[in-house]
Amino acid sequence: MTTNILITGASRGIGAAIAGALTTDATEIVALSSADGDLADPATPERLWQQSLERLGGRIDVLVNNAGVFEANPLDADDADWIANWGRTLQINLTASAQLCRRAVLHWQGRKAEGRIVNIASRAAYRGDSPAHWHYAASKAGMTAMTKTIARAYAKDGILAFAICPGFTMTGMAEDYLASRGGDKLLADIPLGRVAMPDEIAEMARWCALDAPASMTGAVLDANGASYVR
Repeated sequence: MTTNILITGASRGIGAAIAGALTTDATEIVALSSADGDLADPATPERLWQQSLERLGGRIDVLVNNAGVFEANPLDADDADWIANWGRTLQINLTASAQLCRRAVLHWQGRKAEGRIVNIASRAAYRGDSPAHWHYAASKAGMTAMTKTIARAYAKDGILAFAICPGFTMTGMAEDYLASRGGDKLLADIPLGRVAMPDEIAEMARWCALDAPASMTGAVLDANGASYVR
C-alpha cells in the first residue's frame, strides 16, 4: 500500500526538496504551493485538506507543514501595520499549520489509523531572531510547542509528530536575508562555515516521515551548523 503524503509550501526551496526526497514508487504526494490558496485566509487550510484528501483517495498518512513566510515587521511601523503584519505571519506560519494538524489527527482517529506529522520550524524558535522578526520567532516557537503537545497527546494512538528546526538554508528567502544583514558576519557565527542545503533538511524530513522510530515522537531536530546548540 502506498504512503499518501500532503506537503505544504512545496513549490520551491526546502519544500520542493522535501517533495523530491519523498517521491518514490511507494508514495503518492500532493505538493501544495501558494498557487493552491492563500494560507493567510483562515478558510484556506480546511479547503486544501479536503481537496487533498479527495486527490489521495480519502486517505492521508503523512502531513508535512513547510509553508511559511519571513517578512520584516519593524518595531517603529505604524501600530495598525505592526499588528496586521504580526497576525499575517502567525496565521500562515502557525495557525494554518495547526488547522492542518487538527484535521490530520481527527482523520487518523476517525480511521483508527496511524499517522505522522512533520513540522518545519526554525532555529529562531529557540534562539530568537532579528528585532524586525519577533513574529517569525514566536510563530516557530509555537510550532515546536504544538508538535510536542501533539506527540504527547496522541502517541497512544500511533500518531507521531516531529519538528525540524533549520538555521539558515540556501533558499531564495535566506539568500535575500544574508545579503541584507551582511553574509560574512552571519556565516562567521556558524561553526560549520556554511548554511544548510535544502537537500539536507529534506533528508531529515523524509526520515521523520517514513523511517524514524516511533519512540522518537516529540523530537525536535536541529540543522544549523552548530550555530545554536541546546
